[in-house]
Amino acid sequence: MNKTTDILSFIERMKESNVVVFDVRSENEFAQGHIPGAISFPLLNNEARVDVGITYKQKGQQAAVIRGFELVGGLFAQFVIRAKEIARDKEVLIYCWRGGMRSNVMSWVLGLAGLKVTLLKGGYKTYRGLCLQLFQKEYKLTLLAGPTGTGKSELLQALKSNGQQVIDLEGLANHKGSSFGGLGQEPQTTQEQFENLLAWQLNELKDERVWLEDESRFIGKLRIPDAFFSQKQLALIIEVERSEEDRCNRILSEYGHFPKEILEEKTRAITKRMGGDRVKEAVNALQEGNMKGWLLPLLDYYDRAYAHTFEDREKKIIGRLKPDHTSNEKNCIELIKLASGKE
Repeated sequence: MNKTTDILSFIERMKESNVVVFDVRSENEFAQGHIPGAISFPLLNNEARVDVGITYKQKGQQAAVIRGFELVGGLFAQFVIRAKEIARDKEVLIYCWRGGMRSNVMSWVLGLAGLKVTLLKGGYKTYRGLCLQLFQKEYKLTLLAGPTGTGKSELLQALKSNGQQVIDLEGLANHKGSSFGGLGQEPQTTQEQFENLLAWQLNELKDERVWLEDESRFIGKLRIPDAFFSQKQLALIIEVERSEEDRCNRILSEYGHFPKEILEEKTRAITKRMGGDRVKEAVNALQEGNMKGWLLPLLDYYDRAYAHTFEDREKKIIGRLKPDHTSNEKNCIELIKLASGKE
């Protein structure tokens, strides 16, 4: 009989090098959201799952079970061959939605073939429950704020390299927040998988300071979970300041190489918020090859938006940093000093 384990023990086992994790739900379920690090290994593929579902509705559970075995019984050998190719001598961790029939059938098949199998008690649903708990947990958050182009993401990476705990929300979301934030990024995942990835990192945190960027509620199409966002809004803030020239240079180095047609499309997409005249000014400069002339109206728009959303939180600022252009090591030391002085 195969072993079962709870979600926290399951996660700890996942971190070990001698295990692989199989999500035996359908491909569509996996794409919607899965435990980070799992491999899609469906017992019932999308079409078969629909077929069994229809049978269940029309004829009941027993008929659906029989139909399921009709559809997958001939695939057992293929499951074993594929599992042994992937797992080799490693232990196999398995989960389905609730830890029920699908994971039990797959574990039975692979167990008979000699693989060591452990099931997640309660299935993927228990990981989703853990996510909600983690979003509500209290953390020692310190935010990096500042207008666009001040290099907050770069500073976060430097802090991480120096052993600080960092949550990179933009990295998890594959988006940098603005209308242009998806350029050069991988496609955004689903909301559910974004939450799964965030929870996975939160679960890793020690009871120490956590650094993150002061994001708005939405990062592209993805929404920061409400409980975690509410806590973030109460966190202490260090504001990053750079000169307009420095910010322009940084932004143009990051976005200036994209085709002008794409930059124009993204600029026109914010016409309602930015105003037709300013958008026209920016687009005309872009078409003339005047990249700074294109950027300055946009920078003015984003600065005003930042000032508006930030005005009620000025009292949370515990310090300001004008980054050293030559040493992120010095910047990290200064940031830690500013944060530690208010603890």
